[in-house]
Amino acid sequence: MDRLDRTSAQPAAPRRLPCRRRQRKKARQRQIIEWVLLIAAALGIALVIKTFLFQAFYIPSPSMVPTLKVGDRVLVNKLSYDFHDVHRGDIVVFKFPQDNTTDYIKRLIGLPGDRVQMKDGVLYINDKPVPKVKVDDYIEDVGGQPHHVPRYRETLPNGISYAVLDREPEGNLDNTQVFTVPEGRYFMMGDNRDNSADSRIEGGIGQIPFSYIKGRASLIWISFGGEHVIRFERFFRGVK
Repeated sequence: MDRLDRTSAQPAAPRRLPCRRRQRKKARQRQIIEWVLLIAAALGIALVIKTFLFQAFYIPSPSMVPTLKVGDRVLVNKLSYDFHDVHRGDIVVFKFPQDNTTDYIKRLIGLPGDRVQMKDGVLYINDKPVPKVKVDDYIEDVGGQPHHVPRYRETLPNGISYAVLDREPEGNLDNTQVFTVPEGRYFMMGDNRDNSADSRIEGGIGQIPFSYIKGRASLIWISFGGEHVIRFERFFRGVK
């Protein structure tokens, strides 16, 4: 007589996530955590740089043409004057004293104690004319047509040399009173001499206290000439 073999039923083993799937899940979690930490660190470093080292500023007006153009983005060294003195010829960003929030950028012309004056379009510092030499015209686009503007090179007493524009031979700001710069303040001017609201104008920005200076412009890091124009030739150009 045949025997019927009976096998007792065994309880089903609990289903477990395969080892490889668990490892992949942990790897993804690690990657997410690493990216979160990396982004947080990058934001922290950017905040430190902006707060203590460098800050980017956009140039919205033509007051510093030809040195700086509308659409330039400049980096300002916020530690510059912690390590050396302010110099004539520095291009500085400062807060507008009347509201303490609006940022201006100009060239520093007069130091405390200096006597500054414009006479017939020539800059005088301490009763001595600053050398002004005619160079090639600055050519700008006006309504699709080239427009020539007289350009000159000035050289300050400390040897700093830079280009300025003189649009109007007898402009309103070509002759001024003598300004004596008070202690702790600085006289600012734009390189676009007939199109700059600066320390020459009574009731304007005035003469700037040192505490209002944010730093020295050091680099054009990017530049846009319009909605669809990128000025690659101005990228990473030093400011002086």
